[in-house]
Amino acid sequence: MTMTNSFDQLNNRRNTRSYKWDDMKKLFGSSELLPLWVADMDFGSPPAVHKAVAERADMGLYGYTFFSDEYYGAISGWFSRRHGWSIDQKWIGNSPTVVTSISIAVELLSSPGDSVVIQTPVYPPFYEVIEDNGRVVAKNPLVSRNGRYEMDLPHLETLFQGGAKLMILCSPHNPGGRVWTEEELRAVGALCLQYGVMVISDEIHCDLTFPGHKHIPFASLSAELSDITVTCAAATKTFNLPGIQTSYYITSNKALKQKFDKRLQVLGLNYPHHFAEAAIVAAYTEGEEWLDGLLDYVKGNLDFAVDYLSAHLPEVKPLIPEGTYLLWVDCRGLGIEAGKLKAWMVEQAKVAFSLGSAFGTEGAGWLRMNLAAPRAIVEQALQQFCEAGRLALK
Repeated sequence: MTMTNSFDQLNNRRNTRSYKWDDMKKLFGSSELLPLWVADMDFGSPPAVHKAVAERADMGLYGYTFFSDEYYGAISGWFSRRHGWSIDQKWIGNSPTVVTSISIAVELLSSPGDSVVIQTPVYPPFYEVIEDNGRVVAKNPLVSRNGRYEMDLPHLETLFQGGAKLMILCSPHNPGGRVWTEEELRAVGALCLQYGVMVISDEIHCDLTFPGHKHIPFASLSAELSDITVTCAAATKTFNLPGIQTSYYITSNKALKQKFDKRLQVLGLNYPHHFAEAAIVAAYTEGEEWLDGLLDYVKGNLDFAVDYLSAHLPEVKPLIPEGTYLLWVDCRGLGIEAGKLKAWMVEQAKVAFSLGSAFGTEGAGWLRMNLAAPRAIVEQALQQFCEAGRLALK
């Protein structure tokens, strides 16, 4: 199946073992839905990535491999150009997924029974990596003000005063789409330094920001914050490569980096995916123009979706994201019980959006819509959603 980088191109992903399209029946109870849920895109990856992976595949030999200096240079060069962060290549380690890195960080930076702070509603695996590691979730719920989420810093301080020594920061925030400002991040950093709190910063959406909003890597703010931070990131969200299991973590804390590397080795996770370097180097050295085009297209989808909801179903209120390709939508105005929202969505709207309650109790009555799809799919999904919504209101 040939993918193209024309974002309007309809790529048929059914019967390709696509989690998003082909696992829908198992998860939603129907295969006849428009899927705008899990955060992968319905766009082909950049042509340069396709070419590099195809050339690697054509070798016909898929043995053990390693990451070269070119790979580390591609990552550090990307962060320098796109985010103004100068990274020593020795700070970079490798892991199959960002969730793997976060889970290992929770294990290494806390003890069983310890509290780990998260800012809810938030990416569902954060709960799992805390609870399944025998730690306790300490919620610092975000506050909705003027149509966007803001941090509750006084409450955050009470959690640190109560003994929490580890925080998972989601930056940019999923599902709320906030691109945290330097002022907000510095305020969090000051509290962390004051109370001796380590930070796991999930920055997988860092490249996906809209005009007027700049991602600031948390660890780039100061040498002191860099030393207490593990940054978890990947090219997979940016360039639609999640099936090539590859991510990286960055920390200037030498002792922590050694522990991290050792833990991955013990778990047998220290060998790279055969296609990882080819894909990442091509993406980071030849993919910028594609990414700029993607961001323009997704912003167009966002503007279209917000306008469409406002015109056709104003009872539903989206938070306007500053980054990510996700739209967090408050559906409580439909008058549908939170526990019945999934059934209504599947049976009446015939769309598959992510259920807000999966992001924590604060997400009950909300849905998360993935806008990284051709406009025709986004438009059709919104049309079905709004028609069902109007019927629900009658």
